[in-house]
Amino acid sequence: MTRELQKFVKVYVSLEQAYDTTCRLRAPLHSYSERYVRGVRCGLEDVLRARELTVGDYEGLTDIAFDDENTLYAYLTEMYRYLFEAGGSQPLPPD
Repeated sequence: MTRELQKFVKVYVSLEQAYDTTCRLRAPLHSYSERYVRGVRCGLEDVLRARELTVGDYEGLTDIAFDDENTLYAYLTEMYRYLFEAGGSQPLPPD
């Protein structure tokens, strides 16, 4: 996980922020430097490809629990589509 992705996850998709879709994460992310955005994108691509991030790791970063890795990776895939492919609306983690 890149530093940029780790910082982005801690700040924007932690428990306090993840359920608030009014901030629309795409615009704030893309307002940062190209280098930072690239770091988030590459980091998320690496996480999705390697699938080394566990539900415990993610919970440690965000305080959000997922039932299993498949649910976590489905959420992260939707987040990637939302942030970088202009896909749909901002996904919500499980309740």
